[in-house]
Amino acid sequence: MARVRMRDVAEHAGVSVRTVSNVVSGYPHVSPETRAKVQRSLDELGYRMDYMARGLRSGRTGFIALAVPFLAEPYFAELAQAVIRAAGRRGITVLVEATAGDSEVERRILEGGLTNVADGVLLSALTLPATDGAAAAPDFPLVMLGEHSVGDQFPRVGIDNVAAARTAVEHLLEQGCRRIVALGRNGSENGRQRTEGYRQAMSAARVRRVNWLVAPVDDWTREQGYAAVRELLEGDGPLPDAIFAFNDALAVGALRALDASGVRVPEDVAVAGIDDIQESAYTHPPLTSVAPDLDVIAERALTLLEEQAGRRSGAQGAGRPGTEGAEGAGPEPVTARQEATPFRLVVRESSRRRPPAR
Repeated sequence: MARVRMRDVAEHAGVSVRTVSNVVSGYPHVSPETRAKVQRSLDELGYRMDYMARGLRSGRTGFIALAVPFLAEPYFAELAQAVIRAAGRRGITVLVEATAGDSEVERRILEGGLTNVADGVLLSALTLPATDGAAAAPDFPLVMLGEHSVGDQFPRVGIDNVAAARTAVEHLLEQGCRRIVALGRNGSENGRQRTEGYRQAMSAARVRRVNWLVAPVDDWTREQGYAAVRELLEGDGPLPDAIFAFNDALAVGALRALDASGVRVPEDVAVAGIDDIQESAYTHPPLTSVAPDLDVIAERALTLLEEQAGRRSGAQGAGRPGTEGAEGAGPEPVTARQEATPFRLVVRESSRRRPPAR
């Protein structure tokens, strides 16, 4: 079947090829009646944009890249869906890359490894050093997603990790819990921040240090949560009265281990996590969790990408005929904004020991 061209659409709609191009490109100064007429022809003829040709003409691909550690982990899958929804509203296509948390893969992306196929990059890093003095500010649109920071030179959007952890632990303390386990400490920046939130809440409540319990893990998975809690329950110490899991996957594993050992939740041990993945509402019992607003994270990250792309496009036009700016001026420096997005505590049966305050 022959490919439908813009000329075919123009003849079908009774307009010029330029008008069809303006509609396809989203040019705003087209009357609603003309836009609707062209769109009907586009739909009826089954026209599809030639992205390669468009990229050659404009220098833009219409794609962005999203790099996350694992797509099998619910949080990252839900984050990817939020980004795809937000990008779709902007007419942008998202290419998704799974890094497996490999620091070399993350570094390659940080150095522009995806810019041959995308106009900008959203990177959720997991293992890159938290303060990497050797990493230069990017010369392409890039925004870090989540709480793992790789230096102030990189724009980042995510929740206040310390505050989120503190909120979860404060809730457990309000339920009368005092012997609280911090489940999830590892060598990551996220782990450090959530441990700090735990420490701040326990210290502010003046909980005796003997009741500060830490269960380290290698990875934040259900399997690791299950294994760590089984080991904790089989130890010689007294039973904790609460578990603060550093993410919901760990919390799901913890709930399974408690159930297998005949420990009641929340009567014997209360449990809370972070991420509020969809699964958390359907565990037994349903899991209390800190919920980041993924839609806000996605929207703000894309806005930062667009702002960077706009500044760079303006800088590249400097010195050309009909543009402002000194000839030969370099790209305008991009200010690395660090945006903290909202979160909320979703209280469910896994931690609810006391009726809510009136």
